[in-house]
Amino acid sequence: MPRKAAQKPRESRSRLDLEFDQPQLLGGLFGEYDQNLVAIENRLGVYIAARGNKLTIEGEADNAERARDVLTGLYNRLAQGQEIDAGAVEAVIAMSAEPTLDGVVRKDVSEPPKAMIRTRKKTIVPRSLTQTHYMEALARDDVIFALGPAGTGKTYLAVAQAVHQLITGSVDRLILSRPAVEAGERLGFLPGDMREKVDPYLRPLYDALYDMLPSDQVERRIASGEIEIAPIAFMRGRTLSDAFVILDEAQNTTTAQMKMFLTRFGENSRMVVCGDPKQVDLPGEGVSGLADAVSRLEGVEGIATIRFGRGDVVRHPIVGRIVEAYEGPA
Repeated sequence: MPRKAAQKPRESRSRLDLEFDQPQLLGGLFGEYDQNLVAIENRLGVYIAARGNKLTIEGEADNAERARDVLTGLYNRLAQGQEIDAGAVEAVIAMSAEPTLDGVVRKDVSEPPKAMIRTRKKTIVPRSLTQTHYMEALARDDVIFALGPAGTGKTYLAVAQAVHQLITGSVDRLILSRPAVEAGERLGFLPGDMREKVDPYLRPLYDALYDMLPSDQVERRIASGEIEIAPIAFMRGRTLSDAFVILDEAQNTTTAQMKMFLTRFGENSRMVVCGDPKQVDLPGEGVSGLADAVSRLEGVEGIATIRFGRGDVVRHPIVGRIVEAYEGPA
């Protein structure tokens, strides 16, 4: 079924030609029923015509250049063996508009990203400029605060880096934690043993793990203690050495809990603290331990603070629109 092309602009300010030397990659570049080309046309207001291994892009000069860079970047990712999907297309389009350090709205997306994380099941590359900075911090700094709304990859990328360091032997264990705080609900009594009681709060961490490792390896490593998933209360009194430690939903910690957690840091360890300061579920008017810690520690040597915005949302595009509706434009 042929795609329904975007309406060709009557007065094109610019016309650019692209030619690709590996025609076997064009199916992945165009997408099923040319859906990737349609997405680029709709987002950038350009017209794209494909003839064999050649593309012609017509539209306003800036948008045509962005479309060219997006297509080149996606093609180069395919040439490196990476897969692209609708989310990757949206992410590269968004990155093409991000300002450089000079304030010029031109971000070079034509080359594959240099930052990447390899796990047993997939190779993960950044989908926004902020994710690039985050992945660099994950590989470099001792303590990383990752702040921002849902869908920006804060926890997912932290788990990916943790799994990478575990399977390469950089650390001996993974410790994944969350505060067991109910999100505006009263769940009442939960049946079962301790693990069954806390598992509902920790489910997102399990989901990320199963996306990085085969399920049998996850279960085996949990059984052996290489991977530990526990509420933050279980961290008290411990020193976490040779470990990659992740605290998720950190906005729901108290100041005392956050101080206790951060002071568990041991030799050859790394800590990542993830949370959305705008989604605090603490009862009463308690101060979020995340906000307090960032105010005290931002700028300290060895500690990185990465702030994600609505434009960094990499889930389904509607998630970004939902966040904007609640929080306003980025």
